[in-house]
Amino acid sequence: MFNLLTEPWIPVRWVPSARCDEPPGRVGLRSVLVNAHRIQQLAPPHPHVHAALLRNLYALTARVTELDEQGPARDWLERRDEVIDAGQLPAAAVDAYLARFHDRFFLYDEDGGRPWMQDPRLARQCDPHNTAGVNKLIMTRPSGNNHAWFRHGSDSTPDLPSSADAALHLLTWHYYGPSGRCSSREVNGVKSASTTAGPLRTALSYHPEGATLFETLLAGLVQPSSVVRREADLCPWEWEQLPDPEKVPDAPTGPCARLTACSQHAVLLVPGGEKGEVAADAYITWAYREGRIPRDDPYLIWQISQQGNRYPRPADSQRALWRDVDALLAHRVSDSDGSQPPLVFETADGLWPHLRVRALGFEQEGQAKNVQFVEAATPPILGKEEQLRPSSRQEVARLRQLGERYGRRLDRAVRRAYRTYVDDKKSDAGAWSADAAARYWPAAEREFWDRFRQLQRRNSAGQDDSAADASLDADATRSAFLRLAERAYDTVTERAGMTLRGAQAVSDARIELYGGPRRR
Repeated sequence: MFNLLTEPWIPVRWVPSARCDEPPGRVGLRSVLVNAHRIQQLAPPHPHVHAALLRNLYALTARVTELDEQGPARDWLERRDEVIDAGQLPAAAVDAYLARFHDRFFLYDEDGGRPWMQDPRLARQCDPHNTAGVNKLIMTRPSGNNHAWFRHGSDSTPDLPSSADAALHLLTWHYYGPSGRCSSREVNGVKSASTTAGPLRTALSYHPEGATLFETLLAGLVQPSSVVRREADLCPWEWEQLPDPEKVPDAPTGPCARLTACSQHAVLLVPGGEKGEVAADAYITWAYREGRIPRDDPYLIWQISQQGNRYPRPADSQRALWRDVDALLAHRVSDSDGSQPPLVFETADGLWPHLRVRALGFEQEGQAKNVQFVEAATPPILGKEEQLRPSSRQEVARLRQLGERYGRRLDRAVRRAYRTYVDDKKSDAGAWSADAAARYWPAAEREFWDRFRQLQRRNSAGQDDSAADASLDADATRSAFLRLAERAYDTVTERAGMTLRGAQAVSDARIELYGGPRRR
């Protein structure tokens, strides 16, 4: 029931020229691949669903183009260029590959088969009277005793999701599933009910994006190492047997397994309706009793903690994407904070003049709490014309640092003014701080991109790197961000300044905008 190759379940947005044919709003996996050059982009309801879908489509694209291996001649880049010149994914190769695994793409298979990205063993290893339920499957719904973050709902009378929506939410559990308590699973007489967080839990991923889905998928492929072999680098639907849940999971050996086979959760959907048009229930539990698959995703910015541990930059709904631009360009220039850029940009850089970066994520805690979706896109920054010379690239980091500096100073200033005004040193001054941030950061983002484009124009004009006007005017930039901070500070503190006590507090705290009192 419900074969994902042909059933419409993936939301898409078509290029304008395709609208005259009245194309559908949702399509199956085969249609996504063969029509990728006619599709502008994926259009799922939430950014974390988008990120999960892209990773599966990257793996399928690598398979059907044979870009899943470096090749005996080590000509991966040349073979990718041939696919790009063709202008579309090879339909014959798509059909041949999908025909091989046709039976593995059923969303439901109650006849002893292997439903897609699921573990049918859960039907006998978990308690059928104590399932997770569809509210648990859909992360935006409250379930059990959890708080209602996005909407209210009831486990006793849940709204059953369509099979198309259930497939999307199934994917998100494999990437963004929480750690902690889960449904009990009994294997070889031993019950366990604890799981590890998914590989993208709390993380923000960055994807090169072209004018069509075809360009996006080709730009998103990572060049495999010379030792990768497709017969060992398997996706879950290619496994001959399901993995042993009691054994420590194997580390992925190549890009396809790294993209699709790093889940820490096991899921099984139960069909509902006469023809399986809805998901009636869901089992969700741990996939491996011991161990964790190493996190090594090529679409994340990796940071190094003070203890020397490597961790992905987290999704933060209050942090604008422009503040990550210099880290995204770090493969071109040494990065000041030691962060490692997404590996994918090493091969995506310069493919098309209009390549931009789309950030996708879900601000979450490691366990139950979900906060806010995160999605943003840059202007074109990865095209050949947009590439910055080494000296200019260094200026991008300086530009970002100046914008952040005055944002931090503004926050200190309004907090100090508020605490002095209310005579409470322990107050967090949250209301004033949030108001100031809402006024400063959007304006700072516009200032950043205006000056970034100036650097791009100077670069495209062919000016010498050593020319004085080819670099950032630090004094003018500093003054511009300071003016934005002053304007936000004056607006936030205006009413308090109408009283004698408030005016004194506002006046004394203003010095924080300029770096604070000088230390003797």
